[in-house]
Amino acid sequence: MSNDSTQFTRLPETADEREDEGRATREEVLDFWAERFGVPPETFADHTFWERGAGKIWLYRGDPPSPVDVEGLGMTFLRTRQEHWKPTLEAVQRFGDHATKNVIHLSEGEATAFAAGHDQELDWEGDWGYLVVTHDLAGQVEPIGVGLYVYGELRSQVPKGRRRDLDD
Repeated sequence: MSNDSTQFTRLPETADEREDEGRATREEVLDFWAERFGVPPETFADHTFWERGAGKIWLYRGDPPSPVDVEGLGMTFLRTRQEHWKPTLEAVQRFGDHATKNVIHLSEGEATAFAAGHDQELDWEGDWGYLVVTHDLAGQVEPIGVGLYVYGELRSQVPKGRRRDLDD
């Protein structure tokens, strides 16, 4: 089955079930979240994964028939079909609290700059690449977005339309 950008097509469970070599599998998506962020696969037990367009993975709680001809299904979750897979802001805000790896915690000033879309030079001892960015909100550590850490710099991945100037 070739990729149809007008339909949501459920990801195959494994590579053996894949008909389109470029399409990710459920197993690969779960492995990515487990290996990159330490999110246990069972976190997504009640969810199905869907592709619409080239590498735009959506997450849906439930199991509708495949393919589905609708404009939206659940939430955008992951971008694949590129060199490095990228989780979406929505996915990190919803599931980032399960992450145990590649999580960077920001101070108030750093979080304010991050939310506004500013890149920052920060020390980080972990892996380069996409990170779950957290900050203390209402006394709890909360995931606030996706950052890209390279060359000593945390680059905000907050989409332009979602950026906020939180300075007083």
